[in-house]
Amino acid sequence: LVARYADCIARDDTDGWAETWAEDGEWEALGQVSRSRAGVTERLHELLGGLEVVVQIASGGVIEFDGERATGRWTITEHGVFKGGRPFFTLGLYKDEYIQHGSAWLFSRRMFHGIYIGSPDLSGSFNPPPAGF
Repeated sequence: LVARYADCIARDDTDGWAETWAEDGEWEALGQVSRSRAGVTERLHELLGGLEVVVQIASGGVIEFDGERATGRWTITEHGVFKGGRPFFTLGLYKDEYIQHGSAWLFSRRMFHGIYIGSPDLSGSFNPPPAGF
């Protein structure tokens, strides 16, 4: 699920990305909470609209299953270029909740915490995650 999400980001496949979400999914990222599959997809369009390209890499995943629900934590890196040519680098954490829908797992909630978002030379400031994240 997380790999499919990141793959859709890299290929600018917003329809495929939307299919990774439950209908009532919730996405908290960059100070904004979006609700519903349509709402999170609208937010993705806003975020990608200012980018030439972005590639997201998920690693270090830990998933805990509980029947038809699960939780997960992932480290995320992103490499990208804004429209106009300025490169950026993101290092962050995702804290997830998943729900099983038929044979598929979907995101019911994703919360993103950006540890670093800035120049690829890491010259910007760092924002450690809050306790318990």
